Amino acid sequence: MEQSEQDPLEIKGGHFNSSGGNNNHFGRGSVVQQVNNIIHKAIDNGISDIHFEPYEDFFRVRYRLDGVLQKVGELRLRQKDAVISRIKIMANLDIAEKRRPQDGRIKFDQKDNSVDLRVSTLPTNFGEKIVLRILDKSNQRLELDVLGFTQKNLESFRRALGYPYGMILVTGPTGSGKTTTLYSALNELNTEEVNITTIEDPIEYNLQGINQMHVRSDIGLDFSQALRAILRQDPNIIMVGEIRDRETAEIAIRAALTGHLVFSTLHTNDAPSAVTRLLDMGIEPFLVASSVRLVIAQRLVRKVCLNCKNITETDPDLLQELGMEQETTKVGEGCEQCSDTGYQGRTALIELIESSSKLQELINDRSGAAKLKEQAVREGMTTLREKGIQKIKEGITTPSEVLRETRL
Repeated sequence: MEQSEQDPLEIKGGHFNSSGGNNNHFGRGSVVQQVNNIIHKAIDNGISDIHFEPYEDFFRVRYRLDGVLQKVGELRLRQKDAVISRIKIMANLDIAEKRRPQDGRIKFDQKDNSVDLRVSTLPTNFGEKIVLRILDKSNQRLELDVLGFTQKNLESFRRALGYPYGMILVTGPTGSGKTTTLYSALNELNTEEVNITTIEDPIEYNLQGINQMHVRSDIGLDFSQALRAILRQDPNIIMVGEIRDRETAEIAIRAALTGHLVFSTLHTNDAPSAVTRLLDMGIEPFLVASSVRLVIAQRLVRKVCLNCKNITETDPDLLQELGMEQETTKVGEGCEQCSDTGYQGRTALIELIESSSKLQELINDRSGAAKLKEQAVREGMTTLREKGIQKIKEGITTPSEVLRETRL
């Protein structure tokens, strides 16, 4: 059944209806209306990404809600080229270029709020796929107190922020909230007395009072080149979006040892592995031991919907894999408020290692991640899995969510 031109997306109870999306079309409105409506609905419902995906027989639209993609309907196949061109025009991209990926941004007005959309195009077998990342500053609270740290971990983090120099690393996969954690830390340190400069790829949010620099690999301005330039700008605090190679790692670590507080990210499974990753890049152990003050690993898990949560028996296979004995857990049955997913919102699982003399000794001895983890646990570290189990017992999330994010 077709929707009206004015409301092409089916929305129920203030949230999109994910269960009935398979045969849903977005109506007969103009391309401009349809694209605007899809974006408006996504922003209203707290969606992080919109996927426009062309296939041989259909043109699918999916939303990413709380980290999980859900199909919300299909546009008519004959509209594919017009929709893609419309989005590319909004993002000031070349509509004639269909063979190469392109990146752009859109400033989208939503009621009294201006929302940034990051646009990425990708040539596929049946046309260009487009993904819009929604960067809504009005819904983004860049405060450490709301990120899900325990009181003990928050005290350790703030203690590291108080050092005049050293390195703070945040690890985790894409979409685990690393950038939000780093932005929140920079926001707390942002005063007129310090010079803060970031190197990012891409810049996700504009931070008032902080100098933000965009990596431009096409002209040779990569992380290492940008970092060299920043060190001539009298910085106090530096954020390197990601350490990807030995050269960037060496410059960042030497900056951390010469009077600068340096923040960065790595893609590793847990906090101890961040240290061994730097060693694997060829960084000398004494440099790693002397520079790294704190390592945070984090994941985001979906929270059980408060409106439809219920107590149910737990799958024994999940309990066995988690090493739990709890026979019942709270799960969401699915309702209009949570778009029939049983989940609403996300919470962080955080694993934190603070530098100590014993850990520095192990690093200097080139000890592996397993030994570093054992020592960190002896010193009070709660692992990602243990933190997830705590949240299961508190009824905040479910065993399947914890396993999904902590299974190695």
